Amino acid sequence: MKQIIIYLKTFAFICILYLLFSACSDEVKNGKPISAKKINLQDGVYIFSSGGNNGIVELQTTVKNGAIFSIDVLQSSEKEGIGGKAIFLISKAAIDSNSINIDGISGATITSSCVKRILKETLLAAGASKKQIQSMPLVLPVPEPDITTYSYDVIVIGAGGAGLTAALTAREKGARVAVLEKNGFAGGNTQISGGALSVPGTDLQMQKGIRDSPEQFIQDIVAGGDNKNDITLIEILTKNALGSYEWLRDNIGVAFQQNHVRQFGGHSVPRTYIPEENSGDAIIRPLLKKCEDLNIDFFYNTKAVKLIRNYEAVNGIIAKNNKTTITFYASRGVILATGGFGANLAMREQYNPNFGKKYKTTCLLSSSGDGITMAQEAGAKIIDMEYIQVYPACNPLNGTISYVANARFDGAVLVNKEGKRFTDEGGRRDVISQAILAQTDGCAYLVWGNEIESIGKMTELHAIEYKNLEKNKLIIKADSLKEAAAFFGIDEKAFSAEIEKFNTFAANKKDTDFNKTGALRKIETGPFFIQKVSPATHHTMGGLAINEKAQVKSADGGFIKGLYAAGEVTGGIHGTNRLGGNAITDIITFGRIAGQNAAE
Repeated sequence: MKQIIIYLKTFAFICILYLLFSACSDEVKNGKPISAKKINLQDGVYIFSSGGNNGIVELQTTVKNGAIFSIDVLQSSEKEGIGGKAIFLISKAAIDSNSINIDGISGATITSSCVKRILKETLLAAGASKKQIQSMPLVLPVPEPDITTYSYDVIVIGAGGAGLTAALTAREKGARVAVLEKNGFAGGNTQISGGALSVPGTDLQMQKGIRDSPEQFIQDIVAGGDNKNDITLIEILTKNALGSYEWLRDNIGVAFQQNHVRQFGGHSVPRTYIPEENSGDAIIRPLLKKCEDLNIDFFYNTKAVKLIRNYEAVNGIIAKNNKTTITFYASRGVILATGGFGANLAMREQYNPNFGKKYKTTCLLSSSGDGITMAQEAGAKIIDMEYIQVYPACNPLNGTISYVANARFDGAVLVNKEGKRFTDEGGRRDVISQAILAQTDGCAYLVWGNEIESIGKMTELHAIEYKNLEKNKLIIKADSLKEAAAFFGIDEKAFSAEIEKFNTFAANKKDTDFNKTGALRKIETGPFFIQKVSPATHHTMGGLAINEKAQVKSADGGFIKGLYAAGEVTGGIHGTNRLGGNAITDIITFGRIAGQNAAE
């Protein structure tokens, strides 16, 4: 039986586009409606731009023989796997259908709207009327499948880091695997992360003379999680962390920075490694390529809605693709890798009212807790749902995590509007975030100079973000600290005295005010930078309770046969607070465990 699979390749997605239905125009000619195909556009090359998710998108559209002939991207800062995918799919749909009335790409709403705004301006310039544009047929950028029942050995729900890892592992064990993803692209929150993972005992630690061990890692995780962690799961995580790092490096081909082993908040020693590109893209792309090489089937825009449980075992999933209901049967197991619920306001307020409307989020909007809810309906046990983490250094306007602000790991300090430091900048995320919220306007100002910028080069490495911060007046580069402070209205006198005092701490290698962990470097040589930051919800520590085999525990005791989970959809590992870099370590480690056990 021929299967129509919505299959994603690296950078190039070949899709078949169908018209949902034909629409009639409000204008008529000779008593007959004018269809979109017959709108007489003026031939030519049209260039228009609009604001996307990460900056300006500029498209060049060629109209030939009265129809849209080609669309080329002249400028774009959109992420390749998210916004880039939306640009490609919507452009392809517009060319094939000669319509710009195109359904948006799930999970990339901002970019989708940007492209459609540009195309609307293009068609208006090419002579189309507003009525003609409005009457164009509605087009789906990806087709609804005509097959409604599929059978595999293993079904993975979610195409983020945990899901891709689980799918690869199950496939390598000989299982026939399908991955369901409700967005129009793979990657999940892993893709928009910095891609860092924390591991003890690596080659890079040894080269730099850093002494570490799984036992020391356990101590840090337990202390960071306020002793609320599941010790069995932590032991598995720390014991297998090195293998996860080496698997990414050697089997998947992820290249890690060789010059830096960073000490993220809550870690007693430097043990965090960052991909060369300083982005989760560097992990997702090779994972996807490996999936392609192993012929794993992907179903995008396909939202899992209900687990099928018969005779105490889960053996399938019911999903929706637009209006089509599809049933997927799994002879060996279903793996939930659907992520957390950081973007679900109602769910956050349900389990911890302290994390309500005052918080924006770093998460994709698809982080809505679907997998947790589905598993609960099938009898799963949940744990630690009240523990929600906020990331301290985010964009105050939209909540996105700031990677320019990673300068704090190289020694940058935080001050408030009054020009005073107020916390250990290298401490736990939750502690720093709460400290920031207690300051004037619920925000803080990250300060660093050339001594720090020359180490990490964050404004250069994240140039696109830096330009957007400048545009929105959230960062200033100045020749003097006084000028930088004046830009944000920071008390200049108090600020100057505070930085002078901190420089004596750096010289003496001891911060007697806040016992700053991590790097202690002076801030006395320009150019100087000050960036405005505020916290946003980032990670939910609670979720499905799992055992050492990544099997989902039952609320009635024991575990649910055939149901596995990995990544942020699970709870118990991180306790009250996840340490920096531990999310990627978690998703790779337990993704591999879930994939192996489901396949077997």
